[in-house]
This record gives sequence, C-alpha cells and structure tokens, in this order.
Amino acid sequence: MCELLVGLPDVNVLGVVDIVDGLLEVVIEQRGARPSCRLCRGPAVAKDRAEVMLADLACFGRRTRLRWRKHRWCCPTADCGVGSWTGEDSRIAAPRMALTDRAGRWATLQVGKHGRAVSEVAEDLGCDWHTVNDAVIAYGSVLVDDPARFGVVAAVGLDETLYKREGRYRKQCWSTQIVDVQRGQLLDVVAGREAVTCCAWFAERSQAWRDGIRWATLDLSSSYRVVLDTMLPDATQVADPYHVVHLANVALDECRRRVQNETVGHRGRKHDLLYRARRRLVMARERLTVDGREQLMGLLAAGDPHREVWFAWNAKEVVRQIYDHTDPELAREWVDEIVRDFTDTEMPFEVRRLGRTIGRWKDQIVAWHQAHVSNGPTEAINNLINRVKRTAFGFRRFEHCRIRALLYAGKPNWELLATLTPR
Repeated sequence: MCELLVGLPDVNVLGVVDIVDGLLEVVIEQRGARPSCRLCRGPAVAKDRAEVMLADLACFGRRTRLRWRKHRWCCPTADCGVGSWTGEDSRIAAPRMALTDRAGRWATLQVGKHGRAVSEVAEDLGCDWHTVNDAVIAYGSVLVDDPARFGVVAAVGLDETLYKREGRYRKQCWSTQIVDVQRGQLLDVVAGREAVTCCAWFAERSQAWRDGIRWATLDLSSSYRVVLDTMLPDATQVADPYHVVHLANVALDECRRRVQNETVGHRGRKHDLLYRARRRLVMARERLTVDGREQLMGLLAAGDPHREVWFAWNAKEVVRQIYDHTDPELAREWVDEIVRDFTDTEMPFEVRRLGRTIGRWKDQIVAWHQAHVSNGPTEAINNLINRVKRTAFGFRRFEHCRIRALLYAGKPNWELLATLTPR
C-alpha cells in the first residue's frame, strides 16, 4: 500500500518517518536486476549505500522528503579500472537535482506557466530557493529550445531594455527582446542591443522562416534598422506610432527648456510661465478644455516672445495627425508636407531636427497605414523582463532570466513537460 501511495516505479518503501510538527520522510530503495560492469561486463557487487535526501511534493498537506538509499556498486575484478559507481534512476530524480522528478516538473509548471515566484514555490515545498530555480532551469531549458515553439511568424518586433548595471562604475548592460507582435509571443531574448548579436539570432533560423515574415516593427533605432535590412530584406519595416509621437514630444520639451533658459536665464521654476505650461504642452489638443486651451495660449503669449515653443507645439500636433486616418497615399503626402515645412529656416532648431528625422524614416512611418502593427507587444514584454529580474535573486545570470521569461511569455508546449529529459 505504501508503494502505491508513493507512486514511484521499481522502488521498495523501507519506512515512513513522521516527525512531529515537521517533515514527513519516506525512505525508499531501488529494486531491479544487478547491474554489470560497463568495461568487463562482469556482475557488480554492492559496496555500500549512500542516502540522498530529495524534496518531494506535499503528502497529506505536509511537506515531504524522499530519502533515497542508493546502491553503490563496484567491480570485483581486481584488474578492472572502472572502480565504483552509484546507481541512478531518472524516473525518481534527475542527476544532480535536489528535487524529485515529479516535484521538479511541478515547480517548472508553477513558475513558468502560472507565473509564481520561485520563493513562493520553494516555501510550498519547504526547500531552498536555489533548489527550485535549478530545477526550473533544467526542465525549462528544454522547453524553450523546442524548434517548433513559435512556428510561422508574420510580424516581428525588436526592442531593448536595461538588463542590469554591473561593475564599479555601474556599466549598463542591455538585452534585446524579439517578439511576434501579432500573437504577443516572446520569441527570444538576446544579450546586448548591437546589430551583430541580433543578426546572429536571425541567422540561426531557416531561410524559409525568415521569408515568411512580412512586417518588422522597430522604434526608430538605427541598430535594429541595420538588422532588418541585413537579415529580413523582404520584410516591410514599420515605425512604431508611439515612438514617432514621443519624438515630437521630446522636441517640444527641449525647445521649451531652451527658450526658458534664454528668456529668464535659469531652468524652470514653480512660477515661471513656460514651466507652468509644461504639462498642457504635451497633452493632446483634443483633451484640453476650453479654459485649459485659453490658459495655455496665455502662458505662451507671455513667456514665448519669439513663438518658438508655439511652433514646436503645433509641430507636435501635426505629427499626431499622421495617424488620424488609414490611407497610405494620404499619409505619404502628409509626411512630405511635414518634412518640407519642418525644415524651413524660420522653424526652431528642434523642429528642423525633427523634420530631418521624419524624412529619414518616411517609408517606415507610412508603412504603418498598411500593416497596422505596432511595437506595443514588445514594450509589454519589456515589463515582463523587468519583473523577472526584480523577483529573481539570480537575475545576474542572463541565461536564467532568459529561460524564465520565455517560459512565461514564450508560450512553450507544456505537454512536452511530461516527456522531456532535463538538462
């Protein structure tokens, strides 16, 4: 009956140790045929028994330990150089794992699929954080490296996020997320944000897979533009609308700060006119109330003597109007008008610079009106990466962070978890 309750194949239950107000220990030993020496093929003899304590799934609502008495075998032949070895059974526990096989698979499912913290799962099992994390990495690395995990991808997005700061001078280390923006699926996480590492990732994929990508979204990054030009020459590049509008807002804010310094000789303070208008300037025009618009115009009239900030504010609104419709031809004409008007010599320096940038990215900006895909899912994955590295003690190891992020957002085939062999 005890063997049926334990549910492990080919084991003898030697006893159950019930520690009051403590753990429940189940003592087992492996049964089966006597092994043979791998070198001389002679019958082995038992040398001794070494006990291994493994964390197991809870039993009757109590934390349970599996005490496995392993047989240590040796070859009786004197001139055989094999020596001794310990019997293993991956059905009970994988080598070098402090969790049983079933507990390791359960922990991987809890952390990867359900997004639970490693510390929370470790508390349920009554073991150390590293014990659970090692099991998740061992089982999860096989799941995320499954070649059929993401299949055919039609639209891909790239974006970077700050992974960590290291060293005495807090050097910034970045990671690049590659995402299927149509399904919101994380394809992979690449260390760094250089074009070389991203190109290497795409080079590992088959040519047929790369040819199936029609759209590629990016955030006006020259490095990622090189990646897409090199590895996905047939894909249509799409500039993310948020980043285009954000670029106009940055130009407006820089213009306001410059005029503030030139007018009053210092940075914005509480009662300065342009500083008081900073929030209304970046607000969408249609969201301003009648009183709010009148107040904004009054502040600009009093604090913007050459109307430079007013020109920058109108330029920001003109850029937003690119996305008021879905007609590609009209959008191209509108962008051409923007480039011509913004680069006029009477415009503020920030607006002229914005016009040159929009001119360089004109094709990518107009492509949104055909594809209607954005880099929003990639930005959402960035939040996931930040959450993983904050909640994990081992975030300093990039590969651990990558595997945990892919388990949660990479949509692996969880049915394989019952059959795979951990690494």
